[in-house]
Amino acid sequence: MLEFDNALIISDLHLTPAYPHTANRFIDFCRQEARGVQALFIIGDLFEFWVGDDAHLHTPFHQQIAHEIALLGQSGVQVFFIAGNRDFMLGKKFSELANWKTLADPSQIRIGKHTWLLSHGDVLCTADPGYQLFRSFTRIPFFQHIFMQIPTNYRKKLGERLRRRATIKYQMRKNFDPLKASVKGNVTLEACSQMTSRYDCDRLVHGHTHLPGFHEENWGGHSWKRWVLSDWDLDHPEMYPRANALRIDASGIQSVDLIQN
Repeated sequence: MLEFDNALIISDLHLTPAYPHTANRFIDFCRQEARGVQALFIIGDLFEFWVGDDAHLHTPFHQQIAHEIALLGQSGVQVFFIAGNRDFMLGKKFSELANWKTLADPSQIRIGKHTWLLSHGDVLCTADPGYQLFRSFTRIPFFQHIFMQIPTNYRKKLGERLRRRATIKYQMRKNFDPLKASVKGNVTLEACSQMTSRYDCDRLVHGHTHLPGFHEENWGGHSWKRWVLSDWDLDHPEMYPRANALRIDASGIQSVDLIQN
């Protein structure tokens, strides 16, 4: 098991050239806040979409992001990545450029005084069986190989469709009420209970839902604590800019507000 005295965890940055302020904040983060810890864990959806290394790594934008991560690693910070639902196709070439280490979802990490269970979070949304079926198929190497046979231009068009749908989501966020959100988009107590029980770990950290917060939960006699990271969006100021990280050390866990005024 990986062990560190301190670490930062981030998720759901959804980086894209279309959102330059968010991307610039991540670059500053790599050069500033992230330099003060032993490890950085990026637990999914670093990019808005990724349809293959060949479709993205020729662009200066994606090359710079990989370069900034590599520089962070060269400074002495170990960088780890858990794939999200948007960027699970990040491949070997990007990993070599970024010089990070990929981890399974979920992964157990020892930080400070406790063991933590890290997951992107989409696998916990079991109230949406259709998505879980889609997720299981898209993680099979054979189907990924078939997808990569599709011409690059068509794959990029598919990715752009995802980005436009996300833009609509951001435009709707101003009136978003999490209490009225579909349960399909959130984790279930049963899934969280099963995961924390399976790994005998009562501290769970995830992203994906874009519903940051802290929860003390129980199901079937089993109890655990759950921390949820926010997504990052500094390009839609009318919809409450947000960006956070979780810092863990011997003193405990705290949310770090990364919004620049």
